[in-house]
Amino acid sequence: MADAAEQVLRAVVTWGMLPAAGAVGVLAARALPGPLSRRTALLAGPVAVALVLVSLPVRDAWATGAPGAVPVLLVLLGTAARRAPAAGLLVGAGAAFQPSLLLFAVLLWATGRRSAARTGAAAFAGCTALGWGLLPGGGSAYGLLPAPDGQSLYGALLRLGVDGPAALALWLVLAAAVARCGLRRAVRYACDGQPLTAAAVTGCTAVVVSPGGGTDQLLWVLLALAGRAGVRAADRRVWPVTAVLVTTLPGDVLLPHLAVLAPVRDGLPLLAALAVACAVPFLPRSSPYWAAPRPAAAAGRPNLLLELLLIRIGYALYSHIRAAAPAGRADAEAHATLLLSAERLLGLDIEHAVNRAVVGFPRLEGFFDFYYTSFHFTVPLAVLGVLYWRRPADYRRARAALGLATVIALAGFWLFPLAPPRLMPGLGFVDTVHGPQDLADPQYGVLTGISNQYAAMPSLHFGWSLWCAVVVVLLAPKGWQRLLGALHPVLTACTIVATANHWVLDAAGGAVVVAAGFALVHALWGPLGSGPAAGPGRLVPVPVPRRTAAAAREPVRG
Repeated sequence: MADAAEQVLRAVVTWGMLPAAGAVGVLAARALPGPLSRRTALLAGPVAVALVLVSLPVRDAWATGAPGAVPVLLVLLGTAARRAPAAGLLVGAGAAFQPSLLLFAVLLWATGRRSAARTGAAAFAGCTALGWGLLPGGGSAYGLLPAPDGQSLYGALLRLGVDGPAALALWLVLAAAVARCGLRRAVRYACDGQPLTAAAVTGCTAVVVSPGGGTDQLLWVLLALAGRAGVRAADRRVWPVTAVLVTTLPGDVLLPHLAVLAPVRDGLPLLAALAVACAVPFLPRSSPYWAAPRPAAAAGRPNLLLELLLIRIGYALYSHIRAAAPAGRADAEAHATLLLSAERLLGLDIEHAVNRAVVGFPRLEGFFDFYYTSFHFTVPLAVLGVLYWRRPADYRRARAALGLATVIALAGFWLFPLAPPRLMPGLGFVDTVHGPQDLADPQYGVLTGISNQYAAMPSLHFGWSLWCAVVVVLLAPKGWQRLLGALHPVLTACTIVATANHWVLDAAGGAVVVAAGFALVHALWGPLGSGPAAGPGRLVPVPVPRRTAAAAREPVRG
């Protein structure tokens, strides 16, 4: 009987979750604080519904049968209801799914709706008793069981190796501090006429302090988009972009696979919820920057956090698409045979001679191996960093050229899978970077999901190095800097041939895609080097609007 009841309940929750998610999006769009432009008002509903439906909490809830958007919808309806009985019943029913949502009853009490708060507590007790009666041993225990992978303070402590009574004591102290800070902020936003922001702050606080804190309840982070954070135009997009990315993309897309970043990567949703509860400086409606943020300087730098996110996500998507490109061994080897024939016709088939010459000199081989594995990423990132600091306008153009060249290269990977020299059996090439390989193994070319080894045409090793050279030669102020920049693609070309990782014509393909990227940027935004330099202290000052005494309360802080 209990198993049948549990199956029925899960089926109802699962099939009711999608319409509930859509309703959450509609409610969120209607609760956005004004004033809103006509375009924003028209797009708010569809965009909000789409974001809720594609968010990780909803996707995870659909896959696991968790309640997902259902308790969020109930609580939102409860906070929006004007009649105390209805508000209390809805909040209590939502808290029965996630007991930490009883913080909404505290919010109702603190904002003067004490009758609704009492009704909510009673409804929670009744729904919990009913759940335990229908499902003995289960019922409304969502979020009560601590788990190392839980997106909560308790889960974070377990991941950090804190366990036993020490973990419980530390969790109680931290949870009390977060609850106090979050509720104070929520009450202030509610009194400021921002009910959706107040609800999002309270919901995120509930997620953080819950012992379990499943990802299905992190929809509150997405609803925190209702708040406006940042007094400068360049900073106004930081919180919305961060919230959308954290709630729609897995952590391994946002942060690289480094052991030192594992605790942060595994707890990104928790950090986002904690930021909403205690740190994100959402503006009060009385702020002079509420409707009109401070304009950026003409030569101002783009926001660094957004740029880092853009670079990281762009590279993650590039890696995913590259790995998914066709990798059939027969086609790749046939294309390599065709390319080698073309090189012989042009007199460019120097790969074997260069590879064998380098293998005979261990120090030279070690140099090229080090250059191949070390400078492919570090030099472009260094160039981007210098441009960002010294020449922001040219940074935007150079970054766009690099991105466009990489996107064009992906088309080559898909249309022309190509075996590099080191993967061509019978030709006698030595793989100096990866070591001796068994080319008789038909699965070797796939390289077990690490990377698509047949994504060789065009060579982005050479393409990215050529991009660095163009940027440095055009923009560097000193001759020795331009000389080093020009040498980088020369050494890279020698490296990719000497290590048997690319054919000569692969480098030519890399040059073509980089030229195409710069050509598109030139046509759309103008030539590289036309932007002003902007070193420290040289940014154009921007007038700050006068502030009234009532606006002195700037961002609301906990």
